[in-house]
Amino acid sequence: MENSVGESSTTAAVTSIYHGLPLLTTRLVSSNNTNNNNNNTQNKMSLVINGDSHTQAHLGQVITHYLASLQPHKQRFLGYPTNEEFNYEALAPLLHLHLNNAGDPFHGSSFTLNSTSFEVSVLDWFAHLWDIQKSEYWGYVTTGGTEGNLHGLLLGREQFPDGILYASQDSHYSVFKIARMYRMQCIKVASLISGEIDCRDLKALLLANKHKPAIINLNIGTTMKGAVDDIDLVIKTLHETGFSRDRFYIHCDGALFGIMLPFLKEAASKISFKKAIGSITISGHKFLGCPIPCGVVITRLEHMKALSRDVVEVIASRDATVTGSRSGHAPIFLWYSLQKKGIIGIEKEVERCIMNARYLRDQLGSAGIGAMLNELSCTVVFERPLDDEFVSRWSLACNGNIAHVVVMQHVTLSMLDSFVSEFLQNRVIWFRDGLRKPLCIANDVGAIHCTCPLHISIKLLDI
Repeated sequence: MENSVGESSTTAAVTSIYHGLPLLTTRLVSSNNTNNNNNNTQNKMSLVINGDSHTQAHLGQVITHYLASLQPHKQRFLGYPTNEEFNYEALAPLLHLHLNNAGDPFHGSSFTLNSTSFEVSVLDWFAHLWDIQKSEYWGYVTTGGTEGNLHGLLLGREQFPDGILYASQDSHYSVFKIARMYRMQCIKVASLISGEIDCRDLKALLLANKHKPAIINLNIGTTMKGAVDDIDLVIKTLHETGFSRDRFYIHCDGALFGIMLPFLKEAASKISFKKAIGSITISGHKFLGCPIPCGVVITRLEHMKALSRDVVEVIASRDATVTGSRSGHAPIFLWYSLQKKGIIGIEKEVERCIMNARYLRDQLGSAGIGAMLNELSCTVVFERPLDDEFVSRWSLACNGNIAHVVVMQHVTLSMLDSFVSEFLQNRVIWFRDGLRKPLCIANDVGAIHCTCPLHISIKLLDI
């Protein structure tokens, strides 16, 4: 490598660190250039920051090319729970301001360029959604679901410093990271085949640790399978094992489904502060489609006493949040989305996501591809494709032998049809030599949903 920091050396170093991802440079096709051989001319748009100033026109060209490079990915973006169907052009003038919601949103601060009035309005909406009175809750707009988990589990730890954190094996990876950060004793609970927490295993673990309070992380939609933990059954299990209300704390990680469930008639009462829970968090960039990662956390006001701090003079507000300074733009995006959609609009979007997910499950099943969909979910789980290029092309999320599609608002039936068709075409190629077979996913989703040769044979015998 050269001693001077040239484009090639820098790119090589960063590429090595990030496993081959070309972060500093990218080749983008220019639509304005052609040659006699009718080949696409590729312009190498350098992203290296070398200290030179650039014209607005040049910077605009880089961004234009970058946007063009993203469009094919958006058209096949299936594996992650972010809603790509939104339009916030009306909020563009706000990008001329730095908005910072430092401190407690209910206390105000001396940083006057803030949007805490929008933030509190958003918080009130979620408090109403989850059945807690304005005088009984506290919350704020976070940077995303992980910060919501950081805050909720911190409240549990502060209430029970010697408590044990229980989280199912299907919980989001941030939960176990948080346990390490907070130096909490954490016990991983088994999951059912659906992805829900196994309350029989939870009961045994609680009985074995009755001497310590319980801090429970529940999933309102697990990361991989979209499973919803049964809050009522968990609370019943706690009572049966001798844990009274003053000896447990429940945090609900509702990243995607925390906002969707209340709009499903069969699940409207699934998540509520009328139950013995302590906090709920959701991600704002998922169902609501905020263009920047953000989230909402709501907790009972009484739990904030453990974290209550005196007013910090420099900001003239209580330092009650995890991050201190927070985006002042995110609450406005969330407020705008909620206002624009309205209750009826949200109901329709939830219904469309659920129906389209069922359509995908049925299409995969009809094509002989093993697939599972939980009842209250828009996450379709299926056998992992054997080609990494196909996985990348459709932005699929994989874990072991399974992959999933999360059907969000931007996912159309046409997109799903193209995905299934291409999956089938590639499957023929993958298996035509007879050396490879469809993966067995019985241990992941149950034998009934598996179409590997073994379980297909068993089903044929049963017929």
